[in-house]
Amino acid sequence: MSRKGILLLNLGSPKSTSVPDVRNYLREFLGDERVIDYPAAFRFALLEGIVLRTRPKKSAAAYATVWTPEGAPLLVTTEKLRAKLEKATGLPVITGMRYGTPSCAEAVQKVIDMGIDDLFVMPQYPHYAMSSYETVVVKIQEELKRLAPDLKYHVLQPFFNDPAYIQALVESAKPWLSKPFDKLLFSYHGVPERHLRKGDPSKAHCTKVPNCCAVASPCHATCYKHQCVETTRLFTQAAGLRPEQVEVAFQSRFGPEKWVPPYTDERLEAMPDEGVKKLLVMCPAFTADCLETIEEISEEGKEDFMHAGGESFEQIPCLNDQDVYVKYLSDRVVSWKPSHH
Repeated sequence: MSRKGILLLNLGSPKSTSVPDVRNYLREFLGDERVIDYPAAFRFALLEGIVLRTRPKKSAAAYATVWTPEGAPLLVTTEKLRAKLEKATGLPVITGMRYGTPSCAEAVQKVIDMGIDDLFVMPQYPHYAMSSYETVVVKIQEELKRLAPDLKYHVLQPFFNDPAYIQALVESAKPWLSKPFDKLLFSYHGVPERHLRKGDPSKAHCTKVPNCCAVASPCHATCYKHQCVETTRLFTQAAGLRPEQVEVAFQSRFGPEKWVPPYTDERLEAMPDEGVKKLLVMCPAFTADCLETIEEISEEGKEDFMHAGGESFEQIPCLNDQDVYVKYLSDRVVSWKPSHH
């Protein structure tokens, strides 16, 4: 008999809010060639010469505002989700992080120690992006090949347009949508526009064809922006909202190059003048609330919006460890396909 198990994968967090721990974490995170995809020598010079001299202090202060007594919000939430998913499926569930601890290597070692030989890998990213879904899948495949070459595994594909996932999002947002609001802003994590073009195998569609996200193309399978737009469209439909009640923007820019517009921070400052006074914000690129949703949106974003003349700002929490999300993931386990190497 084979022993099945589940592996939850997410981004990760620093060990603590101390500047050295944050620096170590950022070194690993920003040193990933799929996050900052410049040539290695240039990436090293940029990181060690500029970024890691100034950013760790600023990031440590930001982490300090969201840290909980149990630790980093992302890790705490993932642990709660792990326990609930284990209960719902009756299978052992292990967590691994792309950066920081528990590392992908530690997670695979745990899988081996538990005698699991058939693994369902669940990246906690609904959308495909080189710097999120792709990097964590490539990393876990490397560690599986290195440490457990004979282990069978199956990887959950991006679920941005899965009707059951959309339904879970709508369900989780219902209490907020039932009250009056002027607009619902979907704020997705940003990526450089260059990443979109890089992910387009045809090199002829992405950012080249007018309204490229809406024009069917095979490159949508790996197009982050298309998938974000699609999640929004399907949510709007399923929640019975009108298209003009909803807007998409992208947050967390970094560095000088052009990122996918429009930018969340600019939209938050402009909206009150456009008559949007009561704002709801959702961040479906993240399945768990973390620095980018709590500090960047709930704290800074709210401040910017209110300062610009907004009257109410509410962030709809991520799916976190909500029952609708536990059910979504456990239902995927039930329909587990035959495994492959």
